[in-house]
Amino acid sequence: MNVVIIEDEKNLAEELQHYILTARKEWTIVKILPSVKQALAWFESNTCQLVFSDIQLGDGLSFEIFHQLKHHVPVIFCTAFNEYAIQAFKSNGIDYILKPYGQSAINDAITHYESLRQSISPDYNTIIQLLQKPSATSRLLVSLRDKIIPIKTEDIALFYIQHGQVSLIDFEQHKYVISQPLDELETVLGPGFYRADRQHLVNRKAIRDVSQYLGRKLLLNLLVDYNEAITIRKEKATEFLEWLTKD
Repeated sequence: MNVVIIEDEKNLAEELQHYILTARKEWTIVKILPSVKQALAWFESNTCQLVFSDIQLGDGLSFEIFHQLKHHVPVIFCTAFNEYAIQAFKSNGIDYILKPYGQSAINDAITHYESLRQSISPDYNTIIQLLQKPSATSRLLVSLRDKIIPIKTEDIALFYIQHGQVSLIDFEQHKYVISQPLDELETVLGPGFYRADRQHLVNRKAIRDVSQYLGRKLLLNLLVDYNEAITIRKEKATEFLEWLTKD
């Protein structure tokens, strides 16, 4: 969980950070922002899951920040003034804490946030993920002499680069040249293919087994004939083995 604090008094910001991390040790305070100007600049290219914010800052009211945000971010307002409560809840506010506050007030606000998130986020997040997830390509066009042939991606065992040219081998041991770069193929093929290294993109169904190799690497043994050794470096071994167990 990435959290931002907006507070122009350094000692209060540090105290609030302590309260938050005491309540949720696994959370991360990614930024402490002391002004409207700095907050607007930071949020131009960054985001977070939750904001704790004072209202009166040295260069204006923090409401200006949240009115300009491109994405909705829930805010817990922490202020010495109670006259802003209505405006706060119109500015992404989910809770309103009056200064001076202590650990229990922060605990209660976090619990409130989590209960709201649990009640509305799962379905919302699932919808967002589905909308953002690109559809995996089911067919690719390959070249064979003077012909262009559509081939199902499920029939492809391996993509590889040789002499600067991307080619593929299907499960019937046919080889074809393809015009798309390996980086693009990795993006459009979906999770059934794994980028073993810079030269190889492998279909999970093409892997017969895996052997230990030099330097704690993993060596892929394929169901198709291929002369080059395809290895997984030790830093990626755990990730690769987890991928291999998935459907």
